[in-house]
Amino acid sequence: MNVLHPNPDRFVTDMLDGFVRSYPGLARLQGTQVVVRAQFDRKVGLVSGGGSGHEPAHAGYVGYGMLDAAVAGQIFTSPTPNEVLSAIRAVNQGFGVLLVIKNYTGDVMNFEMAAEMAQDEGIAVEKVIVADDVAVENSTFTIGRRGVAGTVFVHKIAGASAQRGDSLQEVKRIADKVAARVFSMGLALSPCTLPTTGKSSFELPAGQVEIGIGIHGEPGVRRGPIAPLAELVDTLISRIVEESSLGENDEVALMINGMGATPLGELSICARYATARLDDLGVKIYKSLVGEYMTSLNMAGFSVTVLKLDSELKSLLDAPAHAPAWR
Repeated sequence: MNVLHPNPDRFVTDMLDGFVRSYPGLARLQGTQVVVRAQFDRKVGLVSGGGSGHEPAHAGYVGYGMLDAAVAGQIFTSPTPNEVLSAIRAVNQGFGVLLVIKNYTGDVMNFEMAAEMAQDEGIAVEKVIVADDVAVENSTFTIGRRGVAGTVFVHKIAGASAQRGDSLQEVKRIADKVAARVFSMGLALSPCTLPTTGKSSFELPAGQVEIGIGIHGEPGVRRGPIAPLAELVDTLISRIVEESSLGENDEVALMINGMGATPLGELSICARYATARLDDLGVKIYKSLVGEYMTSLNMAGFSVTVLKLDSELKSLLDAPAHAPAWR
């Protein structure tokens, strides 16, 4: 398949350069693949990141009330410990730093190694590991469940906690609370194309759907003929309800997330079926988000994320935030 940028050695570098040039409130740490806020507030710092290819994650969530830095690895490849350490150093304002880590073996290993190096320098560092994908217990790149689009809710709510001046331990407590209450599952109708090679990351025959796909193309729970959209949405919602014990009068935030090549119109239809299913269960939808929040390059498909809310989380979810991918 044709790609617009055929130079694999410069893909991520040029992408980040273009990104920070487009948003004056952001900057790139010289000599790194780290995007930071142009000006830091005196508060707990928040750092996240991972392999590129999931845009707008993660640099799209750098801004007021969300992340202070995002570390970009190569396509579907974890950033190095030294890159993460550079981000920690940059955002540290003397109040400590929280790392938001999606549960992939490489991410966990490299972020934890960076945390240890930062602690050796006297920087207080805590972490939260997000494992919101209910599709499979273990996968190609994880021990335990994968971290996917639900991570965005952790960015938002932990970011609001830090922005209001909470301590490092309090920000971690809230981040852990969100991670324990967020559940996601997705599907794919077509594979994604790696811009570094122009080749598909996996094979999926025409007319087939992969239920429970990972954001790097990891296998899901089953593959079969494409069913009606209402049935596909119900499959995802049913699994989420089972794993989360959602019940009548629970309040949730709902995210319908495109994987990169699904039109917004189709995502809105997905939202129609998802909201109707939750309504039938007596679940109250406090906030709905429909769009692309954590993609997989140009994969066709979508994921559903449900966050169980309480009064504390609702307040933080509603707090002001300004980032390129969150308005």
